[in-house]
Amino acid sequence: MSVEAPIEAELTIAGMTCGGCAARVQSHLDGLDGVEMALVNFATGRATVRHARSVDRDVLTGAVESLGYAVVGRDEGDLAEEARERELRRRLVFAGALALPAMALSMLMALQFDGWEWVVAGLSIPVILWSGLPFHRATVLNLRHRATTMDTLVSMGSLSALGWSLVVLIADVGDGHVYFETGAVIIALILLGKWFEVRAKRRSGDAIRALADLGAKTALLEDGREVGLADLEVGMRFMVRPGEKIATDGVVVDGASAVDASMVTGEPVPVEVGVGTEVIGATLNTSGSLTVEATRVGADTALAQIIRLVDEAQGSRAEIQRLADRVSAVFVPVAIVVAFATLAVWLAVGQPASEAFTAAVAVLIIACPCALGLATPLGIMVGTGRGAQLGVIIKGGEVLEDTRAIDAVVVDKTGTLTEASMVVSELIAPELDDVTALYVARLAGAAEARSEHPIAAAIAAAYPAPADIGTFENRPGLGVVATVDDCQLRVGRRLLFDDVPATVEAAASTAEASGATAVLAGRQSKAEIVFVVNDAVKQTSPAAIAALHDQGLTVTLLTGDNERTAAAVARTVGIGTRPGDAVIAEVLPADKAQVVASMQAEGHRVAMVGDGINDAPALAQADLGIAVGTGTDVAIEASDLTVVSGDLRGVADAIALSRRTLAVIKGNLFWAFAYNAAAIPLAASGVLNPMIAAGAMGLSSLFVVTNSLRLRRFAGYRRS
Repeated sequence: MSVEAPIEAELTIAGMTCGGCAARVQSHLDGLDGVEMALVNFATGRATVRHARSVDRDVLTGAVESLGYAVVGRDEGDLAEEARERELRRRLVFAGALALPAMALSMLMALQFDGWEWVVAGLSIPVILWSGLPFHRATVLNLRHRATTMDTLVSMGSLSALGWSLVVLIADVGDGHVYFETGAVIIALILLGKWFEVRAKRRSGDAIRALADLGAKTALLEDGREVGLADLEVGMRFMVRPGEKIATDGVVVDGASAVDASMVTGEPVPVEVGVGTEVIGATLNTSGSLTVEATRVGADTALAQIIRLVDEAQGSRAEIQRLADRVSAVFVPVAIVVAFATLAVWLAVGQPASEAFTAAVAVLIIACPCALGLATPLGIMVGTGRGAQLGVIIKGGEVLEDTRAIDAVVVDKTGTLTEASMVVSELIAPELDDVTALYVARLAGAAEARSEHPIAAAIAAAYPAPADIGTFENRPGLGVVATVDDCQLRVGRRLLFDDVPATVEAAASTAEASGATAVLAGRQSKAEIVFVVNDAVKQTSPAAIAALHDQGLTVTLLTGDNERTAAAVARTVGIGTRPGDAVIAEVLPADKAQVVASMQAEGHRVAMVGDGINDAPALAQADLGIAVGTGTDVAIEASDLTVVSGDLRGVADAIALSRRTLAVIKGNLFWAFAYNAAAIPLAASGVLNPMIAAGAMGLSSLFVVTNSLRLRRFAGYRRS
């Protein structure tokens, strides 16, 4: 009997507020009959389910909706996240506007007047009930499924403060102290953290959207018809005019040109193409006209595969963001049980009901998650703010956890270690005197000024000269032939010349052996001089590699360039001076992510540093993706960290700052939990009344604030 192969379904889920939500959905889907595997990605809001063909999609949708979440279309998911961010911002602004004056009235005796408690109640109740409504709703939903999260702590803490305060204010019991502002401030602070979280989560999809926008929208067929990309089929032939993007992957069947593939390969030099050359969709045709026969369309193209790789690798879950939820799953039920037990014991031993209730409420107030709510968002806020001052952008809390065990850094060459701009580093003229050599170089510079090729631009910039240009012929793949000041001049590859003296050939070979590009130039058909063209190494790159080594990290140079060039750059910047360093050259764009994955399979925690679109899958695959700001928007969106200045020393700063921020957050969480663990028994025994409990809670929050503010003193390698 044949067994039907399983199929995959993708669901876009709206309404998940934390990693715990994603875990519950995943567990529920995994438990369905016929489901082989379910993977729920909180960052992207999508679930991938591998199931038997007998399982209807409606069954999967019903299972998700039974938990209180919604299954929407993919575009609707983005709209739902935007709407949630707007809602959180609205509730946050409202909470802040009312909680601040409520706190001022409660804490500053000089502002208090007869009946001030009623004013504080009027300010706080709308905050607790309306601004805190998402937490209360989530608490009810979680309790229906016998689960507790940080939402439960927020709801219980704020409502207990409200409830007891109303009893004190209306029934005039206890010691007369009210705690309205405590509940309001809790709601405001937690909303602030949730708002930051949603903003970071929404950015996780920007890389894929940026990639999707790269491609051409239409293709011009040979017969003159313009069709959409969806109508292109393998075997169709289409025209690509100068300045246009190539519609899809294919092979050139007519014409010659130079194609700028930097958006896919990351390398700055356009590639000469002619009949029989394979070209990649979304790359830019810079000069001649081409006729291309489509070989891959739709989801099979190189660009589509890069998009898929980014989509699959993005959205990893960080333990640091789920730590409070995991602990609260035990902590909250225990706190509630202790509160009720306190009430029962005090009543059983004959104590007044008001004192019993006061002790019980003190337990709940001391368990309020004010410090817990501040621990992560405030650490992230201060750390990322300091990072922004240093030109380092940290994208959310997940990044911090990922830096903890990083032991290997993979660095792209072009635009990361180098300037991504071609420069003439040397002029060699074996058989000419200096004056004549300079004359020929200037003639070549005048001729190359007519060309748009990056190497030509480098030569023209190095040897500018006004000159009368007569004839000018661009020979694709070879170079240019021009008449300059009535002198015929050739600039380009060896094949462009009839006579290449042995001394010139030797000079060119030596330049290429060092990893540079050799460009010949000469009068008539004889090669006379050699331009040595290099992509200059950034001056700060050696110091950056040394800083990474100083942090105990090995460095691997990963590039699509040739081995000789890669080895030369590695020697220049100091890669190879530490055991474990490596150079991996001639790597295709899609294979970069595979190299990172293979290093991870060997047990390494890998940080990837890059700037090109071809780096995006590797940036997303790595445990930590770092984009230099001089690169493409796609690389930046796919990364976890961005070095805005393009100074590679910022990478060392980014890793060091992330590690420091993570340590501060862990310290915050530890002391927040320790405070609760120590204070709850004191509250239950009556040592701490609600007022003292609220004060102790404030002190725990003050510790979290001051501990986080220490990050403002972080200096980094560029300022040390």
